[in-house]
Amino acid sequence: PTFFSVMSNRFSDIELQEEEGIPTEEFLESCYAIVPVLDKLGPTVFAPVKMDFVGNIKKINQKFITNKEEFDTLQKIVLHEVNTGVAQVRNSATEALLWLKRGLKFLKGFLTEVKNGEKNIQTAL
Repeated sequence: PTFFSVMSNRFSDIELQEEEGIPTEEFLESCYAIVPVLDKLGPTVFAPVKMDFVGNIKKINQKFITNKEEFDTLQKIVLHEVNTGVAQVRNSATEALLWLKRGLKFLKGFLTEVKNGEKNIQTAL
């Protein structure tokens, strides 16, 4: 078993709600489950990445907990912020989601390089 195979909350287990999108709570739980990976990769090298990652998760969660029923999907959060004119405001949940997605994509790319045999961390990054 690997860290990823025994994770309690995995992105692959999230069931999309038909025409509603990605469930916010499950997505955030899966994001939090990834955080220990950053510690294992190097608490010093990945400290800024972890801080950014966790900060963005918290921003989305703060929006979610203001109204869990209304914001039960990420799409509903983004649409609400677009409709109220705050989507592009600094520290909005929409901005946090954008940066969180970029962070997840970066982490996936890095781990793919390592999985494919790259031993030099700088090259993999």
